Amino acid sequence: MTSRTIKTVVHFSSEFLLSGFDGPQRPGDYRVDHDEEQIQDLSRIAWRRVGAYIHLPAIGSAGTTMRMVPINIDELDRALKKDLAQL
Repeated sequence: MTSRTIKTVVHFSSEFLLSGFDGPQRPGDYRVDHDEEQIQDLSRIAWRRVGAYIHLPAIGSAGTTMRMVPINIDELDRALKKDLAQL
């Protein structure tokens, strides 16, 4: 099965917390990877998301430990909307 990873960057203006985090994360830009698998269909090409991961800490943050944490994309979307509403 064919797979791909879509790389994006999200921005938070204030602290945020997602499931699986040790604590709140600082404001900043964060890399997010979306892993997808191709759905086999004779008439068209389609992709299904099979995972999403956020890279911690934020881009440009001083830190010796980089890690990739699995996240729920719906929870990330809610956190981003909440962050925008606080502006």
